[in-house]
Amino acid sequence: MNAVKLFLFAGFFLLAFNSCGPTLSPFTEQLYRQNGWTESQLKRIQFYLSEDIVMRRELSGSRSEITSGEIKMVDGRQVEEVVIRKGTPGVLLFLPEKDRFAVSFEDGGRERFLVFGPSPKVDGRYVLLASEWKRRSGMVTYEGKKWRVDDRSAYASLLVDLKKVNRVSVDSRTATGRRID
Repeated sequence: MNAVKLFLFAGFFLLAFNSCGPTLSPFTEQLYRQNGWTESQLKRIQFYLSEDIVMRRELSGSRSEITSGEIKMVDGRQVEEVVIRKGTPGVLLFLPEKDRFAVSFEDGGRERFLVFGPSPKVDGRYVLLASEWKRRSGMVTYEGKKWRVDDRSAYASLLVDLKKVNRVSVDSRTATGRRID
């Protein structure tokens, strides 16, 4: 009998604990269109990253200005690496195009952003966009420089807490005019 009570208590505790945290869901083209958010409304939505993104770029001997990454040696070459972990919160900076979001996951300037857009291959989820995907890597622009990302980063998409997203609202009123007394 004690085992049953313990099991029920543990189940209740897990259920209560789970309901307290954010319920992250993919940000999709359908969600975007359905709600008709403006750019200013989108800037008030907290985005999260679904997968790790690892960006690398090779450094030449004359150029070694490191700003946000760390230096690693890969096959005898100096490589700068920036890692953005799964679950990292981000904010929309601007819309470079109609269905493209420039999202920043770190402070330090307006050039620290990645571009996400809807992909029909994954039900319209907003995924990391690269200028080119070749076999196992793609090229993205970050801090105004070209970075290589591996194929695992191709699965990185934007997530949102739907409970909070549904609370984004606009304070609006219509002026009725004024008359001279």
